[in-house]
Amino acid sequence: MRDFGALRARVAGWRAAFAAHGGQRYALFTEDTFDFATALLGAWHAGACVYLPADARPATLDALKAHVDGFAGRAPQGLTALTPAMGGTAPAFEPLSPGLAALVVYTSGSSGEPTAIPKRLSQLSSEVATLGALFDAEAGDVPVLATVSHQHIYGLLFRVLWPLTSGRPFDAHALPYPEDILAALQAGPGLLVASPAHLKRLPATLDWASVRGNLRGLFSSGGPLTPEALQACRDLLGRAPVEVYGSSETGGVAWRRRDTDDSASWRTMPGVEVRADEDALRVRSPHLPADDWFTTEDRARPVPGGFELLGRRDRLLKLEEKRVSLSAMERTLVAGGLLREARVLPLTEGHRVILAVVGVPDAEGWRLQESGGRRSLSQALREKLAPHFESSALPRRFRYLEAMPVNSQGKSTEAALAALFDPKRPPFRVLERSGERALLEVEVPANSPYFDGHFPGSPILPGVVQVEWALLLGREHFALPPDFLRLETLKFQQVITPGTQLTVELTWAKESGRLGFKLTSAAGSHASGRIVLGGAVG
Repeated sequence: MRDFGALRARVAGWRAAFAAHGGQRYALFTEDTFDFATALLGAWHAGACVYLPADARPATLDALKAHVDGFAGRAPQGLTALTPAMGGTAPAFEPLSPGLAALVVYTSGSSGEPTAIPKRLSQLSSEVATLGALFDAEAGDVPVLATVSHQHIYGLLFRVLWPLTSGRPFDAHALPYPEDILAALQAGPGLLVASPAHLKRLPATLDWASVRGNLRGLFSSGGPLTPEALQACRDLLGRAPVEVYGSSETGGVAWRRRDTDDSASWRTMPGVEVRADEDALRVRSPHLPADDWFTTEDRARPVPGGFELLGRRDRLLKLEEKRVSLSAMERTLVAGGLLREARVLPLTEGHRVILAVVGVPDAEGWRLQESGGRRSLSQALREKLAPHFESSALPRRFRYLEAMPVNSQGKSTEAALAALFDPKRPPFRVLERSGERALLEVEVPANSPYFDGHFPGSPILPGVVQVEWALLLGREHFALPPDFLRLETLKFQQVITPGTQLTVELTWAKESGRLGFKLTSAAGSHASGRIVLGGAVG
């Protein structure tokens, strides 16, 4: 337990360190919230602006080197991080100026590039005052516990600045696991600042009933709370969380608490104005840098006292409450080598959303796949992404093509890309590949839906599916024209039964627009023919 005297002394040490270094801009990353809070206040009292990296990955810190004068807490390799000065008599603290350029947080903008969001102290003060007006009376003086990081604007406000201004204690360490939350609440009353990712993973096997009386407040922000997570909070914790809607750009905009119903409407925060329509949600607020209307990336419709959200406007995606720019991931994949072109898209698998990559490998990428298999290439790409993106956001599915599939307008539609991950698509392994020929080993899964009803008791793979597979696999290995014109010399010699291991030979004659195919196995020839294609490749 550290008191205000310890906090004041550490702030003085940090202020001295920043002042002695002489810069005006510092990146700050530390996992201990006490150290973070004292460094933040020390920097402000030294007149410095603090840049908040979302993580301490090498690529993240390296990217900040051109924008800051120094690092506190964690520094890139080869640089020394500042530490607080120790001892000495601390001079008096003067009130901070509301106009102080206090903070820069980073998020992905509509372009997909990380965007620096500057914050004046007056914006942060206004937002903290709003939180106090809304929640102080009910929260009381109990400590703030958190599962979320103070390096993000939500954690910074709820876990650091709000407790400091209200005189409320806060825990210096995050609670990453449900068992940690339970143990902290068993020790005494507290407010819990959490994310939907944590609240949807509360095990029913833990003794939550024993700590319900100690949970005096529950907050959630960073993404939508699923109906299942909402019900788990009601059942296990005995209350629904206060959900907060906002962003790094806007600050807090609205809130709701769904104790007894699942209404989707949000209540606008005091002092915040909104204009809601299906084109965009627009916000005007003292939490913004100017008294202008800010256009968010969300669509909404107005309801009495607030609004309902209708979804995103751009290619930003939230996975596990982390905002991921699909465009930035695509650029990182191409810049890292192995791929000439990449498209990243979300796929729904059961109740979760994952990311998938459709890539056009370069010569090195194809060599890696041919020598080590698709898994080797996929793992190499994940390793190139790892320094730049959260592990939970890394792609889980990969498909590699000679060229992106295009329609007659030369566009690669998301539907066409998603079709590459259809479970009806056959698993295969490349045996040989060149610009005009590909030899593949294709498994015919016994559980393929194409066997359903064709025929009961004696399942066989329909001939139309064999042609479709030839075309699908051809598009993955050659830059084929978009339009199917006709079939030539089509022959079916033997039926294909569940579990057959096929060898598929594909040949592409670009000049005539003909894709030849032969399907064979240990039993002999099964099918052959030519598919004639036309139209612009795009």
